[in-house]
Amino acid sequence: MNTFNQFGQAIGVELVDWQPRPHPARVVLNGQYCRLEPLRVEHAEALFAAYQKAEDTRSWTWLLREPDATVGDFTRWVASVCELADPIHFTVIDSRTGVPVGTLALMRIDPKNGVVEVGHVHFSPLLSRTPMSTEAQYLLMRYVFDELGYRRYEWKCNSLNEPSRRAALRLGFQYEGRFRQALVVKGHNRDTDWFSIVDKEWQTLNGAFQNWLATDNFTADGKQIRSLESWREARL
Repeated sequence: MNTFNQFGQAIGVELVDWQPRPHPARVVLNGQYCRLEPLRVEHAEALFAAYQKAEDTRSWTWLLREPDATVGDFTRWVASVCELADPIHFTVIDSRTGVPVGTLALMRIDPKNGVVEVGHVHFSPLLSRTPMSTEAQYLLMRYVFDELGYRRYEWKCNSLNEPSRRAALRLGFQYEGRFRQALVVKGHNRDTDWFSIVDKEWQTLNGAFQNWLATDNFTADGKQIRSLESWREARL
């Protein structure tokens, strides 16, 4: 409920004892299907090979970078970003095979206000449309909300990137609006769509993720029995 100042102006909900939150760290996050490790140069060769399994380069269309021509080029890019404080890149490791299969990052980190964005998502064919891909997103969300105590978790994408928009909504993000002409990317205009999850929504989402990721929610051949959306709706 809004509070009011001495002039009768609404000044927002009071956050009693709010303190800046910890900065995310290069931690290992373990799940059932995958684990997240801080991106390292040692991951580069396997990641490059995983991305090469794609039939074409469409997964690069919405990234800020063009595809790397060689494993050496990709390794140099990994070396240039793997020690940054923001963004913090994570490698998704298949728990069954131990193979790196994709990356994602925490970025635009704002400990003072408890806000962080997930971005730089690049999943190889070994990861896309698998339980691992959902669990990788869940592991980062759980770390941000449960361990770090952040208030807001953001997702942003090119407004024309329909797969990303659908993924955000499937994962439980709320659409907030479109920032027109926000960026110039690869010589083209980018309108950016904003999505978020806030802390008061996390308990419902957390339970839905746990139910969806449970082994008994999948058939013997790996098909889901109930969708993530249906588990979420059941908890509302």
